[in-house]
Amino acid sequence: MFLKDIQLVNFKNYAEASVDFAEKVNAVVGENGSGKTNLLDAIHYLSFCKSYFSAHDHQSIRFNSDFFAIHGEYVGYDDGRTCKISCTFKRNGRKMMKLNAKEYERLSDHIGQYPLIMVAPVDSNLIHEGSELRRKFFDMIISQFDKEYLHILINYQKLVGQRNALLKQMFESGQYDASYIQIYDSQLIPLNEAVFAKRADFLTGIQPVFQQYYNYLSDNKEIVQIDYLSTLKEMPIAESFQRNAQVDYSAGYTTAGIHKDDFNFLMNGNSLKRYSSQGQQKSFLLALKLSQFDYYFERKKMKPILLLDDIFDKLDEKRTSRLLQLVGDNHFGQVFLSDTDRNRIDRILNAHQIQHKILEVNGGRISSPESENLPKSNS
Repeated sequence: MFLKDIQLVNFKNYAEASVDFAEKVNAVVGENGSGKTNLLDAIHYLSFCKSYFSAHDHQSIRFNSDFFAIHGEYVGYDDGRTCKISCTFKRNGRKMMKLNAKEYERLSDHIGQYPLIMVAPVDSNLIHEGSELRRKFFDMIISQFDKEYLHILINYQKLVGQRNALLKQMFESGQYDASYIQIYDSQLIPLNEAVFAKRADFLTGIQPVFQQYYNYLSDNKEIVQIDYLSTLKEMPIAESFQRNAQVDYSAGYTTAGIHKDDFNFLMNGNSLKRYSSQGQQKSFLLALKLSQFDYYFERKKMKPILLLDDIFDKLDEKRTSRLLQLVGDNHFGQVFLSDTDRNRIDRILNAHQIQHKILEVNGGRISSPESENLPKSNS
């Protein structure tokens, strides 16, 4: 499916905005701070029920407003079936997601229905920041095509929170009762094992296409790899719980489990963070995102929407050319690209003979100065 249109109310720097999209390539242009990235983030909300950039929903409400609303209509490439998605959030209130005017009972039920991949400059944080960011990144990827995985994670986080609260209460009272902790352990052990297996299977499955994309983008012969670091590799989680019982009690929280896992990015067996150039890191991250696209398509036969934020400013000419060859070859479905330079984006896309719709953003206003008659996609 592709996103046919979107309407925004009080979303970030948009008071009100409405725009129609091309079903293939949309080029969003405007100066820094004009709202290009905010438009892409609104599209991200419609797929994931949350921002790609802001940790809290209230940060997406326009200044001096009490709520935001995002409405989008999706259309099937083959059957023309339409679906209307709405995301609303009230300050000091709750968030609602609706499909065709019917509210979801759980936000998690929406994840994966309208797959999307975002590529943005902040992705470099995956290399340079802490393990929590990497866990969330891979968990979100897997959750898009594995609904059971998402439900397991939600249940796991709930149980760990309850176990932590009990440990803290026991420590403060000075009374430790292993039988109460074991009630949680018996529930957490199978969840740990399930998440561990699914993460490991995903990394094994994605590795070949990840390497292929890296080679394609960079013309290099480096071997790229993601090493899964988990306590479950060292010993069964049941044994970890037993060994760490006193440590957990003293710390007041659960010190072992899949919530402590990490992912080590490697190039030729060495740390990507320490032993690679900026160009190699950019190729690594872009290859990872593109392999995510192929992995999802192979399993669900749906092409995720691809959002490329400030892509021309962040990639060199060779990598940009290789990426756009894939766009021009109809490898992807609907694509959104943002850039600050209208002439540059037109020149590059025209050089690759890629028909596109220009969307100009200026101070929270979106306009389409020209309209192309785009051919229908056979995707």
